[in-house]
Amino acid sequence: MRNTASFLRWTTFLMLCCLATVTKSFSQEKKVEVIKFEHLQKSLNRLSDTTYVVHFWATWCRPCIEEMPVFEQLRKEYSTKKMKFLFVSLDFPSDLMNKVKPFLTKNNINAQVLLLDEPDYNAWIDLVDKEWSGSIPATLLLNTTMRKRKFFVGNVKLSEFTEELKMMCPVTIQN
Repeated sequence: MRNTASFLRWTTFLMLCCLATVTKSFSQEKKVEVIKFEHLQKSLNRLSDTTYVVHFWATWCRPCIEEMPVFEQLRKEYSTKKMKFLFVSLDFPSDLMNKVKPFLTKNNINAQVLLLDEPDYNAWIDLVDKEWSGSIPATLLLNTTMRKRKFFVGNVKLSEFTEELKMMCPVTIQN
């Protein structure tokens, strides 16, 4: 009888440990919304005093992967400002579960991530920037109220990029 009670306690304990591990892994999964360009365009064209940092990237793009931690750090630094970071993945939707989400979890990326489901790049690239060839990484800084925009192609030079961020960051009046 004593062995049965001991066995049940250990079994219950092990099951609770397994459940806690599974629950933790589910809660750490990153949320990624799959969108069409029209959805992104509406968000960016909305009149707002928020500065948007829209970073186009993909898991198969080595330069993109190398600079993602820089953008995540900038997101943290500017978290108290009226600034929103959007990481727009150009991966295939079929790669969402086995490439995109594992990459975000592994690299602790907490910015809002969108996966752009638009196979015809030529249909929307010029709408982001007329000079953009479509190469990535690419980053758009945008503040519609200030009517300012700046587009960067390739890895950003941090000093130039942060200077632009400061110029587009709305001033907050402190009492």
